[in-house]
Amino acid sequence: MGVQKDVVKFNVGGRIFQTTATTLANAGRDSFFGALFDDNWDLQQPPNNRQEFFIDRNPDCFAVLLDLLRTGDLYIPSNVPERLLYREAMFYGLIDHVRSAKWGPFDGNRLKLSRSVTGRAPGDGTAIRAGPDGGCCVAHGSMVHVFDWMLEEHPPINLDYQRVNDIGWVNSEHVLISACERLGRGDGGMGLFSSSTGDLRYKFNVVHDNQIKSYTAGALSFSPDYKIFASCKGRSNEYGIGVWDQVTGKQMDFFYESPGWSLGDADKLQWLNESNCLLVATLFPRKDNCYISLLDFREKRMVWSWSDIGAPFTVDEKRVRDAIAMEECNSVCVVNEYDDLGFIDLRINGGSVRWSSRSRLLKGKMPDEPCYPKLALHNGQLFSSMNDSISVFCGPDWVLTSRLRRSYGGSICDFSIGGDRLFALHSEENVFDVWETPPPPVI
Repeated sequence: MGVQKDVVKFNVGGRIFQTTATTLANAGRDSFFGALFDDNWDLQQPPNNRQEFFIDRNPDCFAVLLDLLRTGDLYIPSNVPERLLYREAMFYGLIDHVRSAKWGPFDGNRLKLSRSVTGRAPGDGTAIRAGPDGGCCVAHGSMVHVFDWMLEEHPPINLDYQRVNDIGWVNSEHVLISACERLGRGDGGMGLFSSSTGDLRYKFNVVHDNQIKSYTAGALSFSPDYKIFASCKGRSNEYGIGVWDQVTGKQMDFFYESPGWSLGDADKLQWLNESNCLLVATLFPRKDNCYISLLDFREKRMVWSWSDIGAPFTVDEKRVRDAIAMEECNSVCVVNEYDDLGFIDLRINGGSVRWSSRSRLLKGKMPDEPCYPKLALHNGQLFSSMNDSISVFCGPDWVLTSRLRRSYGGSICDFSIGGDRLFALHSEENVFDVWETPPPPVI
């Protein structure tokens, strides 16, 4: 048994196509063509004793997709609109094949600028977050603009003058938004929204002393077991990190802020899968000092912490702007406003920062409105933004291996990696760049 090599005929919109069962099998079991095979990958016969399978779809798009299955290469002729091709690819269950042919697996050292997308309002960019399927969402003030993987904008999400603090993708169909509380209105907090329509699905409440409290939600993070974490600030004792069930929206836990520490104002949360802990970082200039800690919600305690209070640092070195945990290296990477990387040992509580200066010798004109640097870790590569560029570091010593830069849009205020793309949001012009890895050559 197995895949047959017999010639197969299709009548697509009145045009006849011929191919083989082997070519059709390249589409995979979950595709339109995979449904034409039985459990042993033997091709079924056309219905009603016909000589070919009839499909009432666009023949021009079918020709492009069939060629993709034959060669692995995607060539779109000028007479075929890309959006029409993507619609047809979704019908046949080949959208992943199309995406794989357009850009390859993510590699920071091979990224190429694919496209720049201009928004509707200048400046005031808050955050950009890459979606799991190659789309993204961008927060500007009280608005969140959502783009699918084709970079077509969906209906925007308007929070009615509530400033957005953070956004995150729960899945390809829903985004989570954290926002500031408005005094006297009882709103703010977090909400789950449809990424396609912008409709509110439900809100996430904070319960204290059996009463629902209004609060400001800040940084967001997610765990693989469908938990949502958010930094929270209320009017009384609701300072700390809240935990909610992603499916039901119910509050599961709350880690209250201890005296002399900062959790509710956190700039960044990061779930660590191996240690089953949450990294919480409150950074300058939100606070005069920096606080980084690991929280274990199973034991309800802080298992590791670092702060620059009383540390003998120079002014520029102590102002940590971003932090990210690197579990494989047992360290936390930090960056200051001069783009110096530093490393803190996770095996030592309250240890010092080992700074690695690398950028002060770089010459170039500083932008008019420099932005604070950001960090990201993806597939063993470390990324750090500074002004109008993003640096890529690799290897055990985190050597600078490449730099991404473009001349339009001003400083990079935020960037995000996901769906095999890197998105960079610029501050001076409301524009974000899309960086992709070119697909490997077809041999």
